[in-house]
Amino acid sequence: MKKLSPLDKFGKFMMQNFRDKGIHFAKGLLAQQSKAPDLQELQNVLSTLTEVQKDAVIKTITETIDRAMHDFLFALQEQADFDNEIQILVDEQNVVELSDGIHGEAYSDDGWIAKHSQHK
Repeated sequence: MKKLSPLDKFGKFMMQNFRDKGIHFAKGLLAQQSKAPDLQELQNVLSTLTEVQKDAVIKTITETIDRAMHDFLFALQEQADFDNEIQILVDEQNVVELSDGIHGEAYSDDGWIAKHSQHK
């Protein structure tokens, strides 16, 4: 197996621990998989949706997560361009400095979503 670059390690981490977990959680709620008492009312409401509506909910949540991820990474990029007070190091390398625009790394045909996400 090919060794991942620090930038790709970070991207894989973001996909698995931010994007995929959020989408998986939402799909679990729609499928009424949570046993948490505080989520039962929400799951009951979601259970009344049609499949078309459920698909729209998942698309909305996915787009929201992707936008939040983009905005977070863009803020990291801007911060690095000016103050550079917040750094994310992988293998002792600043991942923002390894990219020419970290906020766009997820979105190409060979970006992080395509390579590392369970939800394409």
